[in-house]
Amino acid sequence: MQIDLTGLTAIVTGSTGGIGYATAHGLAASGASVVVNGRTQGAVDKAVATLDAAVHDAKVTGVAADLGTPEGCDTLLAAVPQTDILVNNVGIFGPQDFFDTPDSEWQRFFDVNIMSGVRLARAYAPGMVERKWGRILFLASESALNIPADMIHYGFTKTAVMSIARGLAKRLAGTGVNVNSILPGPTLSEGVAEMLRGDAEKTGKTIEEAGVDFVKSHRPSSILQRMATVDEVANMIVYAASREASATTGAALRVDGGVVDTI
Repeated sequence: MQIDLTGLTAIVTGSTGGIGYATAHGLAASGASVVVNGRTQGAVDKAVATLDAAVHDAKVTGVAADLGTPEGCDTLLAAVPQTDILVNNVGIFGPQDFFDTPDSEWQRFFDVNIMSGVRLARAYAPGMVERKWGRILFLASESALNIPADMIHYGFTKTAVMSIARGLAKRLAGTGVNVNSILPGPTLSEGVAEMLRGDAEKTGKTIEEAGVDFVKSHRPSSILQRMATVDEVANMIVYAASREASATTGAALRVDGGVVDTI
């Protein structure tokens, strides 16, 4: 199977690094015209330049906008009025005890992780319906089902986007617009690598080996027994965004290494 996205436009939010950047790379390599997004112009320009250098004949542009705000979403919509593929990847995470998490932090996680995708899907879906084809993807997490005790405020946002994706898929039934959520497990993105760096330096292990230790300690149900790479997660996203995924909608597609202990 060869995925060819030539002639399609794809927006990947939060795509200056990590899973988002890997997804933008995969979509661009498959022929899509990709819109990179980040909060700062410098980060966006760097990601666009890196993609241009990495992908032959890449068609990549960028929009700097903080999508955790209505104004940021408006900025993106003004720059890119329509799209065929929307990957709602932007998100924040970080451990914090339930009793130490103030209202403001709950609101910040809600605005970035949930409302960014809600606003953009609400704006872009009608055009997809009119053209009778589209793909909307929400980045959830295995933490949506396996709520981490030290990141309850994060886990709840990922459960919410799973619900939104399922409900929106039903709302758009029969239109040719498919909506799915993607559930990565522990993934060795730049942010996670930085989190592991201290332990790696203390033990003399590589970041990858520290990732294995983290998975075995904090996600013992993992069948993969290591962290996924960002490219492994992006591969699932690119497939779900493709024409080949024509019968896949309303699904929660797991790339969690088997962490969630259910069939």
